[in-house]
Amino acid sequence: MPQTLVDFGTVSNVGLETSPVAEALAGLRANEARYFMKKYTHAFATQPVGEAPEILERIQQILAEREIVIASRPLEVSDFTVDGIRMSYVFYESGLAINVMYTVADAKKRAVGFKLSQGMEVPEELATKFKFARQKSSLAGEIRGSFFVIKGEY
Repeated sequence: MPQTLVDFGTVSNVGLETSPVAEALAGLRANEARYFMKKYTHAFATQPVGEAPEILERIQQILAEREIVIASRPLEVSDFTVDGIRMSYVFYESGLAINVMYTVADAKKRAVGFKLSQGMEVPEELATKFKFARQKSSLAGEIRGSFFVIKGEY
């Protein structure tokens, strides 16, 4: 499966062009890439969801734990293991990014994170279930985020 490395030095919206907040979503994706490079020296890569549907299916299965079904069209996914943590991502057309952090050896750090690109509204399916904190990013502008702890085994 060919993956595309995300360059956080030169932000590109390739693969995200259909999003109404494509530039902000590209900044959010680049922000994630910068984090993994700085913290783990790991090159963050994505691929079209059609090339790795199993990644989306796993994330959807975990979201079902909270009866969450995302209405927006998924565009890109990523899945990798770094420092004993399996990370899975899906980037949606609406500007939403979801990540699953799942420690492999133990259940200490297992959570689903939601990040909203600048300029997007909170998706209806999340609005009543989560409160979103704000953070600033030089690459993504203002990011709003929330999370929940995973209870099941995946």
